[in-house]
Amino acid sequence: QVQLVESGGGLVQAGDSLRLSCAGSGRTFSVYAMGWFRQAPGTERELVATISRTGSTYYAESTYYADSVKGRFTISRDNAKNTVYLQMNSLKPEDTAVYYCAAGYFDSQASAYDYWGQGTQVTVSS
Repeated sequence: QVQLVESGGGLVQAGDSLRLSCAGSGRTFSVYAMGWFRQAPGTERELVATISRTGSTYYAESTYYADSVKGRFTISRDNAKNTVYLQMNSLKPEDTAVYYCAAGYFDSQASAYDYWGQGTQVTVSS
């Protein structure tokens, strides 16, 4: 089992930056792909970014971003701290949503992730 706790959300203005953190429990954190999803009122939960399980000699760590955030958001992980980050730059009002981190398989679909945090609100004013 993995328990996830997000932090770092808040109210910012358009063009500002935020860094979200997701702290995970458990010694097996590094074997999971980690994803950041978001959900705005009245919309479905959508993938923002995902990072594969830790790389090895046989494969490199991979990342994937939604088109809407490419070039603005960066996902990273620190397995020593059991933490995954989402650096969000050049924020736009349309980025306003509750952001969730999740642990599971490297995939764009929410159904591929088994463990979820409680979410953190990000609000971007124009």
